[in-house]
Parts: sequence; C-alpha cells; structure tokens
Amino acid sequence: MLLTPTQSKWGAWCAAQALLAVGAGAFGAHGLKHMVEPTHLAWWQTACQYLMYHSLAGLLALLLCAVIPRGLDATRLFTGGNVLFAGSLMAMTLTDVRWLGAITPIGGILYLAGWLVLIIGFIKAANKASN
Repeated sequence: MLLTPTQSKWGAWCAAQALLAVGAGAFGAHGLKHMVEPTHLAWWQTACQYLMYHSLAGLLALLLCAVIPRGLDATRLFTGGNVLFAGSLMAMTLTDVRWLGAITPIGGILYLAGWLVLIIGFIKAANKASN
C-alpha cells in the first residue's frame, strides 16, 4: 500500500512528534529533574508519555487508511491533541504559568475524538465487509 502525498506528510509529522517525545523524555530525566519541582516533572513525564502514545497512534491510523475510513482524520486529531495536551503541560512545566492547564483538557478531547473516529471507522469497515 502506498500512502498519498498528504498521508506521507502527516506520517513525517507523526514521526517527528515521536522523536520529540524521546528527546523531551531524555531531557526531563537527565536535565530537568534538577531544575523543576517534582510536581512539574510529573507534568513533563505525562506530556512525554501521551505525546509518544498518540504519535504512534497517528502513524497506525495512517497505515490503516486503506482499510478504515477517515484514518487521516484520526491522525490529525491526535496531532492536535499532542499540541494542546502535551504542549500545554510542557509549557506549564517550563514556565509555571498555571493558566496553561486550562488548555490541556482540550487536547485530551482531541485525543478522545481521534480514538472515536477510529472506532467508528472499524465498525464501518466491519459492516462493509459483512455485507
């Protein structure tokens, strides 16, 4: 299966997000732990985990585009979730600007929407295959 140019670009973005998750995780474990409070470090760790999970989920959704309708939509939702959820937690860790925490749940909603799009896509694919 070949990806379309658009799907390939989104795949590169997802891979870049995974790269960022690894680099940021290492930075948190080795550099940041001496610079911020434990609570702030926990925010960073959560951001890195969700960033990686949803970078991989976006890649998987792209690979499933041939089988599941709207896989690219799920990838876009996961990327938006990464920007808002992980991005706000990381920014809050580095700046201690607490109002950024109000943005975090919006990213979480985008993550949930991405998973819902995949669920619906699988159900549609199953219904189409059984008919």
